[in-house]
Amino acid sequence: MEMTAEVAKFLGLGLFVSIGTLGPAFAIGWIGKTAMEALGRNPEARGAIMTNMILSIAFAEAVAIYVFVIAILLILVV
Repeated sequence: MEMTAEVAKFLGLGLFVSIGTLGPAFAIGWIGKTAMEALGRNPEARGAIMTNMILSIAFAEAVAIYVFVIAILLILVV
């Protein structure tokens, strides 16, 4: 396969998306892990822990969505 500008663009975008989604993926896993540990220590605080966990996961997932949107824009513009 010859390395043309089109191939390089898609390889670069693939690298951009993969690196950009690694952070949110690890963050979501870490948030879930610590929430389960907190529930194990204090089951009575389930409501507050779950609410904060869901909000934190939503904020972490927003970063991955921003990366996806930027990648689509780069495909269309560049």
